[in-house]
Amino acid sequence: MSTPALHLTGIGKSFGDVRALHGVDLSVLPGTVHCILGENGAGKSTLCNVVYGGLRPDTGTMTLSGRRYAPGSPAAAMADGVAMVHQHFSLIGTMTVAENLLLTGLGLRLRRAELRTRLDRLADDYHLRIDPDALVSAMPIGARQKVEIVKALLTDPSLILLDEPTGVLDPDEIDALIETCQAVAAAGKAVVLVTHKLGEVARVADAATVLRGGEVAGGGRMSELTIPQLTTAMVGRPVSELSPVLAAGVGTESDGGAMPDRRATGRVVLGLRDVRATRADGSVALSGVGFEVRAGEIVGIAGVEGNGQSELVAVLSGATTPESGTVTLGDADITSASPAERTRLGLGVVPEDRHREAMVAELSLSENLFLGRLHHFRRMGLLDRRRMDAAARDLIEQFSVRTPGPGTSMGSLSGGNQQKVVLARELSTENLQCLVAAQPTRGLDIGAVEFVLNQLRSCASSGNAVLVVSSEIPELLALCDRIFVSYRGALLGPVDASAGTARQHVGELMTGTAA
Repeated sequence: MSTPALHLTGIGKSFGDVRALHGVDLSVLPGTVHCILGENGAGKSTLCNVVYGGLRPDTGTMTLSGRRYAPGSPAAAMADGVAMVHQHFSLIGTMTVAENLLLTGLGLRLRRAELRTRLDRLADDYHLRIDPDALVSAMPIGARQKVEIVKALLTDPSLILLDEPTGVLDPDEIDALIETCQAVAAAGKAVVLVTHKLGEVARVADAATVLRGGEVAGGGRMSELTIPQLTTAMVGRPVSELSPVLAAGVGTESDGGAMPDRRATGRVVLGLRDVRATRADGSVALSGVGFEVRAGEIVGIAGVEGNGQSELVAVLSGATTPESGTVTLGDADITSASPAERTRLGLGVVPEDRHREAMVAELSLSENLFLGRLHHFRRMGLLDRRRMDAAARDLIEQFSVRTPGPGTSMGSLSGGNQQKVVLARELSTENLQCLVAAQPTRGLDIGAVEFVLNQLRSCASSGNAVLVVSSEIPELLALCDRIFVSYRGALLGPVDASAGTARQHVGELMTGTAA
């Protein structure tokens, strides 16, 4: 057996009374891809940050290639050959890709021409081509994630930690990233990949470790494990108790078991007619888009990122006003309405990028839950925090948010729990008529995905219209009544999600190969 690239013994970490990690043992061999699995809040990101020097463990020891390893900072970890791609982006939006990369420790020693040469080499080796002159703020979320990965690879690390890197990538980009991980491992380096998608684990992992409640709950070599065993270790219950789409493994090629056909005959709640919009660079984002969503109906929009889905959600939320066309909610024309007015009329929106658009990390969970509704908790001109926290506790329990309490800062929660808070806020919108959910399960573990899908189904069953924008085709097939495909600014379809050929038809529309 070769010396482990990374070996952890008895790692523990607590934050006050909250125990994030307890007695974690882990060995990662060079030349392998080691996946770390677990529900949101299981301690995966905390473990990665301990290894990367962002956090110091309370107990335990670490070795790197056989020598003692105790980085006091991320800079020290980088100097030792450890790189990390964080779940949350660290790019500066007002700068170009090249300028961001030149800010890295390695970048400061590179000239621009040398940087471009290095980027071309990485693109050839790892299939991650990026535009160094692109302004980060104008890039779609998937492209920004690729820049983060390239930034880590620029340092030529011997160990690379990837914390949920595929959560914002489209299927082709995920395929490319898996090839990247395999190529890095083939070069003798070690890759630690944190992911919730069991289909990815089956494709790329040499070994896996499951965390539950901050402790190791299972794992080993993938040749000796099955996906159902990993799922059971993650959620603490037999896989057979999960819904068909999740039992098959979200992100796999399973059709997922479509829901019973519910052909909505209710009134039109959300309507778009001939909506057109352009991007900041003048390119066409939406070209004559029109569709309807009826009460009790779930409509899905699929598509490879960059085909107009983000701009469509921006138009629906009120963040962008279309150049032409109309948007209606019930009997109201909301084409030019403000986001606040749309909320008042009963529109809930879950944005695709929760950190930039759906939450304020520095505020408490309670404050985030009632953003825009703080006036309900005013008393004699002051905010009645006790009453607001009491209302927050009810939603915390209803949506199974794992948190010490409503006063906890939103930024300290795991990604899945942050998403549950956003979903709780939007689903509790007064007079809710329609919910627009963009990438609602992005970055969530299998248990949280199941919870979110059930909440969306329940929302529709209550008579609301639901529009789901997602790159997860198995989820859309299991959830929706009809599916449109966003392709080059137009909406193609719809496809009947209950049809036996639905997956093939959606795939053809996404790639522009449909007859």
